[in-house]
Amino acid sequence: MRIFVILFSLFASSSLVAQEELQFTVDPTWPGPLPDTWVNGQLGGVCVDSHDHVVVVDRRNITEEEHQTSVQAPSMIMFDKDGEMLAAWGDPDVVPESIHGCSFDTDDNVWVAGNNDGIVQKYSHGGELLMQIGDRGHFDSNDDTVRGNPLNANPERLFRPSAVVVDPTNGDIYVSDGYGNRRIAVFDKDGNFLRQWGRQATQEEIESGEPGAFAQVVHCVMLGNDGLVYVCDRQGDRVQVFDKMGEFVRNIWVRTGTDTLPDARGTVWSIEFSNDAGQKHMYIVNGGNERIHILDRESGEILSTFGRPGHQAGNFTHGHTIAVDSSGNIYIAETSTGRRVQRFNPSN
Repeated sequence: MRIFVILFSLFASSSLVAQEELQFTVDPTWPGPLPDTWVNGQLGGVCVDSHDHVVVVDRRNITEEEHQTSVQAPSMIMFDKDGEMLAAWGDPDVVPESIHGCSFDTDDNVWVAGNNDGIVQKYSHGGELLMQIGDRGHFDSNDDTVRGNPLNANPERLFRPSAVVVDPTNGDIYVSDGYGNRRIAVFDKDGNFLRQWGRQATQEEIESGEPGAFAQVVHCVMLGNDGLVYVCDRQGDRVQVFDKMGEFVRNIWVRTGTDTLPDARGTVWSIEFSNDAGQKHMYIVNGGNERIHILDRESGEILSTFGRPGHQAGNFTHGHTIAVDSSGNIYIAETSTGRRVQRFNPSN
């Protein structure tokens, strides 16, 4: 543990106060082992409910070689705070293909997006499918297929959604329809379309940070306690902040990637907030650099950073999504060849 404290301090801000307050250490004991022969594929999302149960969503894409000796883990796996597996579920014919993102609503229902089949789904805490937005296999494109040109316009169909979050005040559902399409689509609690915003940015607009225009992938959407909508403009290296009607509020830049935009891998992949009522800190997964940034939410200043590329504990390989529990522990799920979830505990 001591090694990781020292390592993460090297990446921290030069501010002594920030270093003292914002150190994290990897917890190599979390999670515990999966059942015998189960193996994870890419983990497309991680989220935490009101009981500090942690769900990871699995794309079920282990290798042919692994199939010879192992069993693909289910699409959704729930752990308790100690890392013990509590439940697992997911009919491969029902759950979204290339499952992407994960969030809980105030009733502890879990929401996921289907990156390859144009749907968003809601499951009960026990794994029952309760609701679906979109029609599997039908896309917001000129020919109704995922191979067609995305239209960024259909109120009833999505293209390749990346994330979903539910407004705790009224149940409205915010979807980042962000691969191909460049929009936030909003539905009421019954799944009826309400509004949308967002479009493809020009090169000049990417460089200038044009409001409501996105460089490439709209990779996440989050709601803050301040009533604002925080959106990952991944290859634009920024968080775009809006009110709930889509009026632009401000940019939060994370210019730690390439010198020119769009940034091929991008720096803003996933967002979470600290668990205090004022959400003083915002956590960002910088998948392009394989780092986690801790920002002052109001100013957007990066206070500290931890992580590095690699496969050892505390390193990241395609760090993808983030969640935070009631104790301030941070969970990072990895896709590509990472295929794991790691927990980082506040070290002071």
